[in-house]
Amino acid sequence: MDLHEVIGLIAAVLTTASFLPQVFKTYKTKDTSGLSLTMYIVFFIGVVLCSIYGVYLHSLSIILANSITAILALYLIFMKIKYK
Repeated sequence: MDLHEVIGLIAAVLTTASFLPQVFKTYKTKDTSGLSLTMYIVFFIGVVLCSIYGVYLHSLSIILANSITAILALYLIFMKIKYK
């Protein structure tokens, strides 16, 4: 694994982890009033496409970060619809 991939993996961990506080807060409070459904749907599509792009590049950091982030975004979309 070269330096570029290590930097990418560190960035992937940090950017993916940035979603966790919102996920935990939403799980705990069930309050989704401050979440934009449209934003999360567009974001979800974007990270899925980035995951596909990562597959084409054979980039583990891009694939992992965007796949995990897609799951977290999908969870928030589900919560937004459920607790609307």
